[in-house]
Amino acid sequence: MTQHQRLLIIDFGSQVTQLIARRLRELNVYCEIHPYQNVTDAFLAAFVPQAVILSGGPSSVFAEGAPMPPKGLFTLGVPILGICYGQQVMMHCLGGKVERGHGTAEFGRAYVTPAGHSLPLLEGWFTEGREQVWMSHGDHVSEIAPGFEVYGTSPNAPFAITADVSRNFYAVQFHPEVHHTPKGARLYENFVRLAGFTGDWTMGAYREDAIAKIRAQVGDAKVICGLSGGVDSSVAAVLIHEAIGDQLTCVFVDHGLLRQGEAQDVVRMFRDHYNMPLIHADESELFLGALEGVSDPEIKRKTIGRLFIDVFQKHAHEVGGAKFLAQGTLYPDVIESVSFSGGPSVTIKSHHNVGGLPEKMGLKLVEPLRELFKDEVRALGRELGLPDSFIGRHPFPGPGLAIRCPGEITREKLDILRKADAVFIDQIRKHGLYDEIWQAFVAILPVKTVGVMGDGRTYDYACALRAVTSVDGMTADYYPFTHEFLGETATRIINEVKGINRCTYDITSKPPGTIEWE
Repeated sequence: MTQHQRLLIIDFGSQVTQLIARRLRELNVYCEIHPYQNVTDAFLAAFVPQAVILSGGPSSVFAEGAPMPPKGLFTLGVPILGICYGQQVMMHCLGGKVERGHGTAEFGRAYVTPAGHSLPLLEGWFTEGREQVWMSHGDHVSEIAPGFEVYGTSPNAPFAITADVSRNFYAVQFHPEVHHTPKGARLYENFVRLAGFTGDWTMGAYREDAIAKIRAQVGDAKVICGLSGGVDSSVAAVLIHEAIGDQLTCVFVDHGLLRQGEAQDVVRMFRDHYNMPLIHADESELFLGALEGVSDPEIKRKTIGRLFIDVFQKHAHEVGGAKFLAQGTLYPDVIESVSFSGGPSVTIKSHHNVGGLPEKMGLKLVEPLRELFKDEVRALGRELGLPDSFIGRHPFPGPGLAIRCPGEITREKLDILRKADAVFIDQIRKHGLYDEIWQAFVAILPVKTVGVMGDGRTYDYACALRAVTSVDGMTADYYPFTHEFLGETATRIINEVKGINRCTYDITSKPPGTIEWE
């Protein structure tokens, strides 16, 4: 197995630390995020980073028990980049001074101008005299540490960019990882080049390494995989199947809450195209029966989650002798399961469909995607030959259409919803908008309205169209369809879907709303 060049990100609690990792992965640099309290001198010796980045964070170096890096960090002899709080920590540890705000706090857009000599870290910067950056700091550096020089200033940050070139130490007061620092990606690119990274983190290399690891972990044992039909579990299943073949059996639980034709598409692709052992557990009657009369969204979710575990466990026993459970856990799930203030969490986040099953069934986990971000999973899917039409699909929630049907769930409403959703997605594809949108769907509302069709009065359901743009689903904004598109789509839905006589468009952002309706 290949030993990739590795960069360590020490997390001091910034809300945007994940963005640092994403920027580096885009440069084909392998990196890991670890909370500061887990990074000891012994950890550094075992990890052997080729470079280190110190993240931002909400703390002050003046606070009692302020987050600090290990003492041995600055004697490792590797390039280090400090960002915001990371800059202040560097100065504090290396002999500089940091002061409390006192009118020099900066939050939001700012402009940095060059100072002193040129700096390789800033190649491609200051081509127009100044650069826009994103600041978010209360304290500020008031005196730089011995050996450092100033290379950039802003109105409220006289030491916005500093460096000790002889030791390859760099520090910036702003956040280059965010979109509002337009040339931030270039700064990271310069840093990893200075650190000697060759960009050896590719999906081709990852595929080979992952297959070798799966074979070494599993041996000749059987593996079961909870296949939802979503991108993550599907890519995991294809990768594991490539590694161990028929030792893998997938269990696809059809809870009757899928989109139009989805169950057939999943079975066709995995059983027929990939010739993969697959149990298609059609348990729609069980799920819909248990949900009858339920309108509370939390009870819906809990009912679906409980039944999923029961059904999965029942069908998994049909495999016989399985020792491993495969999951599509991603790197953001791993990061979020580690508490910044309290160290590693015992369990992965409860949103996983098979949460709790490994302990209940005595299984060990196989998680071949746990080092990847969502966009990397899609890239791996392409590397494995999954069709673009599949791996580029919009996200779909585990509870399915249940949370797009506010109020009581009935088979009639689900049938109407599937048809309306299919028309909406068809419209988006016809207009060439599908790949511009993060997620799009229809929600059927728990109200009926009066309408007129022909010469007759109708009394049918209203529906809401929802389409959002997003990077990672954490925040989102509505997609700005034209009125012509919305009018055409509403006409099609009302004409083609019996049971709907009124369409609305949801223009709520996240926050304050959520992407899904429940």
